[in-house]
Amino acid sequence: MVLNQARVVFLFFVAAFFVVAPRVSFADQQIAAVVNEDAISQKDLNDRIRLIMASSGMPNKPELRKKLAPQILNSLIEERLMVQEASRMELGVTADDVARGFETLAQQNNMKADAFKGMMRKAGLNLGTVEDQIKSHLSWGLVVQKKLRPRVTITERDVDDVLERLKKGAGQPEYLLAEIFLPADNAQVEGKVKQLAASMVTEIRAGRASFFKLAQQFSKSAGSSNGGDLGWVAENQLQQELREGVKGLAIKEVSAPIRTPHGYHILLVREKRQLSGDKLPSRDDVYQMLGQERLDRLQRGYLLDLKASAFIDNRVES
Repeated sequence: MVLNQARVVFLFFVAAFFVVAPRVSFADQQIAAVVNEDAISQKDLNDRIRLIMASSGMPNKPELRKKLAPQILNSLIEERLMVQEASRMELGVTADDVARGFETLAQQNNMKADAFKGMMRKAGLNLGTVEDQIKSHLSWGLVVQKKLRPRVTITERDVDDVLERLKKGAGQPEYLLAEIFLPADNAQVEGKVKQLAASMVTEIRAGRASFFKLAQQFSKSAGSSNGGDLGWVAENQLQQELREGVKGLAIKEVSAPIRTPHGYHILLVREKRQLSGDKLPSRDDVYQMLGQERLDRLQRGYLLDLKASAFIDNRVES
């Protein structure tokens, strides 16, 4: 059996939220962070904040922008590391690759590329920040394919163990879940990540922000490219903290932020049903699920290693 090809994470832009792009100021030219030999300007950060707030539907409030800034800057830092690692491994992404990625993004929004660019310009959004995001994720996809995917091994025993657990859980609840996962890897970021998770839950519950678009932009879990979709998950497959957090939630209800050893999870219950012993997933489905879970862990660990070994000068208050 062969694992599915890695999916590229793209931004899903929503045009309903229009903002006016400010003129470039002296503050915009200040350095927000240095990542090895690359600098991230305050303008880079401001452009990405505007783009994410527009695409997610979150209200353009100064206090919310301040809460989002550290997490968005962290994403920009990670994207620079992704491109740098691809370059170190001599894995290049061409301008044509980025253009095709932009065309795919436009198609996902039922538009032609030129019309999509025009819409973004009209909204006062910087095309460069989208192209940079596309390039970073294409670059990372190449790194994952060459270096990490070959390390993923799934045995027949692994598949048997999962199917056996599912059989034993017959009659238990099964949830169709979506997830936003925000890593909190050290005490320095704990407070800010907790605040951000709480703000996201507030905005989603109030109907001011889209769960799925926040997942696409912020979540670090495997399903982020599909709006956080985790598919059907049996209750006994969830780790204890998530199992307790999802119990009692109604369909279409969003959980409070759930703390696990790795960070904060926000879960959306899309549907519920009882797990049936005669309707278990196929062996290939289990294989793909296990492979994606292990690849996801490898990616997170590898990115943490890159951050730990890099020179990173974060000049934005966190």
